Amino acid sequence: MKKYTFVLFLFGLAISLVAAGCSSNSSDPTSPTTGGQARVMAIHASPNAPGVDLYVDGSKVDSNLTFPNNTPYLSVNSGTRAIAVKVAGTSTTVLSANLPIAGNTYYSVFAIDSVADLHALVLIDTLTAPAAGKAHLRFIHLSPNAPAVDITDTTGAVIIANKSFMDYTSFIPLDAGTYNLQVRIAGTSTIVLRLSGIMLTEGKIYTVFAKGFVGGAGGQALGAQIIVNK
Repeated sequence: MKKYTFVLFLFGLAISLVAAGCSSNSSDPTSPTTGGQARVMAIHASPNAPGVDLYVDGSKVDSNLTFPNNTPYLSVNSGTRAIAVKVAGTSTTVLSANLPIAGNTYYSVFAIDSVADLHALVLIDTLTAPAAGKAHLRFIHLSPNAPAVDITDTTGAVIIANKSFMDYTSFIPLDAGTYNLQVRIAGTSTIVLRLSGIMLTEGKIYTVFAKGFVGGAGGQALGAQIIVNK
């Protein structure tokens, strides 16, 4: 069961928040939290890990969350909740646990690495509104076998420098607009990935994460995934 250990935090949080979200009457999943609630997003960022079904108190609350998809931010009351995770479409339980949740906080919880060494990367999201004319962008390196990289524009000017696997930035303010970016091996001119037509809308907050494997095929190929945090 080693390959499923990543679900302890990632999908435990997802289950808890989905259950609480069912009773929430908030229409805006990124509005400020009240009453000691948290907002939590779960992201499946492990290229070759299976999909899972999520349960709380014996009831299924989410089905077949797969790479590279994510839940929206959902509400969860603070406290401890009983959770269970099963291999998608089966009755095989790979985790059951009681999970404590802290209120008044936004989280992104990523399942990362290859299926043989899965674990979680947990980030607290600061969703301060961008200034006029700006958007916020965070980059996370989540390609398990990719080298350290720089993010540059098409001229080679470095925007984000020397990020290795599991490294990430804060939310960086950038001018709103459309960007053509390049992912280069850190400190070199070698381009490993082109990110064309990245649209950053004024007032929006984004996460871009490197996904897949260098040399991977199909859905496991090296690429990038964009999440709109707010």
